[in-house]
Amino acid sequence: MGEPQQVQLHIMSRTGEEENSTEHINATGTGTGRPTSSQGSNYKRWLRMAIYTLFLISGQTVALLLGRLYYDKGGKSKWLGTLVQLVAFPLLLPYYIIIIMSSAPKNPINGVHSKQPSTLIISSVYVSLGLLVAGDCLLYSIGLMYLPVSTYSLICSSQLPFNAFFSFFLNGQKFTPFIVNSLVLLTISSILLVVQTEHSVFAVSKGKFVIGFTCTIAASAGYGLVLSLTQLAFRRVLKRETFTVVMDLIVYQSLVATSATVVGLFASGEWRGLSTEMEEFELGKVSYLMTLIWTAIMWQVFTIGCVGLIFEASSLFSNAISVLGLPVIPVLAVIIFHDKLGAIKVISMVLAIWGFLSYLYQQYLDDFMKPKAEDRNGNEDSNASPPAPP
Repeated sequence: MGEPQQVQLHIMSRTGEEENSTEHINATGTGTGRPTSSQGSNYKRWLRMAIYTLFLISGQTVALLLGRLYYDKGGKSKWLGTLVQLVAFPLLLPYYIIIIMSSAPKNPINGVHSKQPSTLIISSVYVSLGLLVAGDCLLYSIGLMYLPVSTYSLICSSQLPFNAFFSFFLNGQKFTPFIVNSLVLLTISSILLVVQTEHSVFAVSKGKFVIGFTCTIAASAGYGLVLSLTQLAFRRVLKRETFTVVMDLIVYQSLVATSATVVGLFASGEWRGLSTEMEEFELGKVSYLMTLIWTAIMWQVFTIGCVGLIFEASSLFSNAISVLGLPVIPVLAVIIFHDKLGAIKVISMVLAIWGFLSYLYQQYLDDFMKPKAEDRNGNEDSNASPPAPP
């Protein structure tokens, strides 16, 4: 589900807290503390955040629904379904250039100019993550091929606990009661979708349903792994979190993932059936092309929203909005694809939202309440200490 464009979503959330709790990246790519601007500036900032949020949710929702439409009306290529998630990344370049031209130079984290890794090491990071992203997008495509989009989107919400799980081992993520609660709720939410007795009007065999479910779970786990590895790469290898470095990662990683997908498309032989697939598409040739083109474009709209929220607020906020937008899709699927939103799916949706809110609340405590408490304790200690002798 557009994974290479989402790789950046968690890269700053935990690292910045551990190394410098006041380091944040704003929309221009310059390092600042938390916003302390005038009311007018805050109003403009929140307006920009609202626009980016609209881009993120609308891009994700429309892209997933169009992806389901492609398979629903006769599309059969899992590699082509993967390619449209990746191939339109050059559309980000004008956005990249505009931001670079309007931004001032930004110092690395903590203002320390550490020795930069060699080109070979950086290239290895881009290639490794790019290949992982390509495989992850392929798993998501298989899941979307075999599952109703409502079921698919609910399973995708499990990416949050998977990210917490891998971050525990790779980045020292602490498990708190709220995170454990999120893990349990989202796990139960996914299990309920397996044991449901009805699969809506979506005609698929039990075997394909199991394959789709397994691939989507594996893709969500892979997404959590990619996020954790990306965070680790920024801390241990790249050692910078500037706008340029983040966008370099997105562009080069997307280039590698797109290239790998193109190779897979030709190596699998699926490219031979694309002309026949277009001829037999139920909505016609033009609709076939428009479905693929707009799917690719909407994933990039989603990406602009993601990147914008990262620099206006935080990576956590950006990814949280992404997950929060997933429950919108089952409701639209009922209207567009006539999916049945039975009791099991409703309960699963409620548990998924509950688990998401539990995870988000823990991050709120870490990002906002803990720094305030530390500042308050520091001020109290300062006031309690005797004045220095003259």
